[in-house]
This record gives sequence, structure tokens and C-alpha cells, in this order.
Amino acid sequence: MTDFTLLEDAPLIARNTFRVPARAALLADVRSARGLAELFAFPRLRNTPVLVLGEGSNVLFAGDWPGLVLSLAMVDLRIVEDSGDAARVRAEAGVNWNDLVGWTLAHGLCGLENLALIPGTVGAAPIQNIGAYGVEVREFIEAVEAFDRLTGRIERLDNAACAFGYRDSIFKREPERWIVTAVELRLPRQRPLRMDYAGVREELAAMGVDMPRARAAHVAEAIARIRTRKLPNPALIGNAGSFFKNPVVPADVAGRLQAEHPALPAWPAGADGSHKLSAAWLIESCGWKGHREGDAGVAEQHALVLVNHGRATGAQILALARRIAQSVYDRYGIVLEAEPRILGAAPIHPPTETPVA
Repeated sequence: MTDFTLLEDAPLIARNTFRVPARAALLADVRSARGLAELFAFPRLRNTPVLVLGEGSNVLFAGDWPGLVLSLAMVDLRIVEDSGDAARVRAEAGVNWNDLVGWTLAHGLCGLENLALIPGTVGAAPIQNIGAYGVEVREFIEAVEAFDRLTGRIERLDNAACAFGYRDSIFKREPERWIVTAVELRLPRQRPLRMDYAGVREELAAMGVDMPRARAAHVAEAIARIRTRKLPNPALIGNAGSFFKNPVVPADVAGRLQAEHPALPAWPAGADGSHKLSAAWLIESCGWKGHREGDAGVAEQHALVLVNHGRATGAQILALARRIAQSVYDRYGIVLEAEPRILGAAPIHPPTETPVA
């Protein structure tokens, strides 16, 4: 018995949170790392484009996928080393990310609380270097296990080898080579809580939590409440969460824009003095929040979230995204980049016109 199943001409509408129609030439559900080696031993797959798909929460299908869609169903989760003050946790790629956050908190470990309720699987976390509320997952990743299609072996890459950046990693830059199979995280039992981002302290106060007595589980609950209130539920309306990255710009550009637009939020983004701008503010100021074109639209709760009201295609959602990005560029001279991976079409940038002076 093999450790995978393989289907031809498979529908993908139930495998992406935008719930847009698309099909894959081949679809494989793999239940073990050994199954990956077995699968890629087939000669027909040697030159076939491969898309690794978790819960489909960070992709937009603007067309069909001409190759293999790979779904990893490995879900082992355990502590592999415990020093008392910290523990090393190994989670396989198919584990639901928010389930992992809850599991670590239940085991007295902290660090991931600010990443509560991020959709997707563990395997997607290092690829995108997921982040929220002032925390990125790379801070806790000790190593990533990944199948190397060049060698046909599972390799263990330490944190430095993963080459993490803002919403970036070696796995994202070399998707034709690496398939993440497991992640190892080193998590402490005590650390200072990060509560100074985007209304977290206010939410804790509304929950009746005294700041000196706040614990990691309280922070996770506060962030889950904020996300639930601000972001539409993909189970109720198709979306992939935040569609655009917050743009990072040089300090002089940020200073000029804030001088012209004092309400524009910006945060320090690095030792070089660069600043991260609020993409949501830029988009909302251009009038897009709550906008709808047929069944493609922008969420009423949050300007960063594009939604499928029912029967939108990926191409229609992408066309709306292009118009949004163009309007921000025309008004502010800022290029917006998509956070989800766009499949079946070119990226949404560079813009096609010169910005308005």
C-alpha cells in the first residue's frame, strides 16, 4: 500500500479559501515523507510543475493548475526535547496552525500567542514566514525539514539556511525545489508578552485582564477576538485574509508621506531606518473598503481583505486587486504587492502608469 493517493483532473474549489473554481491536472494526497519519495519516483512527474497546497488560505487561482497539486496529510505533533525552561516542538506539515498554537499554550509554552487564528497549516508557516501583531514565526523556528526534489531526500535546514525575510524564505523563492514536511520550534515557558500592537492591550482590558497578570493564553484569546471581529470568516465568505503586504519604504519616503498625510500609520521596519506603511489605510483612503464588482469585492470589515461573495472567479478577484494597486500607486507612488501566491496569471505589479505628482 502506497502512502499517497493520486487523482487526475481534480477540482480545487473546496481546497482554496477563496472558493474560486479551478482544476488540477493531478492531485496527490500524501500521508508520509516516505510517500513523497514514492510519488516523485514516477517518471511522469520529473518535469511536472508542482504546487504544495495546505488549506489553500494563501493562494488565488486565476486559472487552472497544469501540473501536480500536492497536499500533505502528515499530522504528528510532539515535544522532542524539554530543558524545563524551554522545549523543542516538532510539528508535521499537515497540522492546522491554530491547533498548534493552542496545543503549545496547553503545554505551558509561549511565543506563538500573537500568531493565533492565522489560517493554514504548519507547512505553510515557514514558507511565508507568517507574522502578526509584532511577531514573526522565524523568531522561534530552530529548523525546517523539507523534501529536496533535486536529491530526493529529506533535508534539515537550520534557521539561517531558511533565509527568512518579511513574508519570505528560501522555500518561497525556490518552490520548485523544496517541499516543507515538518517544522521544529524552540518555545520558552516564560517570556515578556508583546501587547503593544494594534489594540491588544485594549482588548485585554475589555476582557477584564489586569496587565500585570496577563498570560500568553490571554494574549492569544485577545488576538483571536480582534481577528474574528476585523476579518471575515472564510467559512462564511471566500477570502484569503490580508491580500496585500504592508509596503516597506525608505525613511525619507515615509517621512514625506506622513507630512502630507498625518493620519497614515507607519512603523520602524529595520536598522536601516526603513518604515512599514499601512496598506489598509492606503487602500481605504482610495475608497475601496466595502467596494463590490459583481461577486468580487473588498470586505466591509477590513480594506486589506478581498472577498468572493459567491461566484467570482479568480481572474475577477485578481482584476479588482490590480485596480486597487494601481489606484494606490497613482495617488501615493507606493507599489503594493500581493501576499497570497497568484497562480495562473502574472503578479499585480509593476503598475502601468506614472504616479500623480
